[in-house]
Amino acid sequence: MLYELLAVVRPGSIAEVKDIARTTGVMILNSGGVVRGITNWGTYLLTKPTRKHQNKYFEGHHFIMRFDCSPDTQKSVRQMLGLDPRMIKFGVVKMGSTLEAIKDVEGKARWRLLDEKGQNVRA
Repeated sequence: MLYELLAVVRPGSIAEVKDIARTTGVMILNSGGVVRGITNWGTYLLTKPTRKHQNKYFEGHHFIMRFDCSPDTQKSVRQMLGLDPRMIKFGVVKMGSTLEAIKDVEGKARWRLLDEKGQNVRA
């Protein structure tokens, strides 16, 4: 199954972001999964201030990882990220489970650009 992870890491150190992405990717690969791509979106303001591990965060470093793995591996990834004190927020979305549904999905997550009519525009 294809999943997309949107992770928000505490700001300040790109090394922490790389370490979390590496640890997550190794966990997926060791279980027989495939990492399709990682996209670094950089540091952005959060929609609202968030408290995590006795700290208050106003911004976070965002990255997206698209990967194929089993549901059990996805659950292990979620458990590991939930216990990591460097994580502010994260979410995992199932993008599809059949080959027909996921065959055209790229590894890189792009911004969705819309024109004045609300139509998708390729960047």
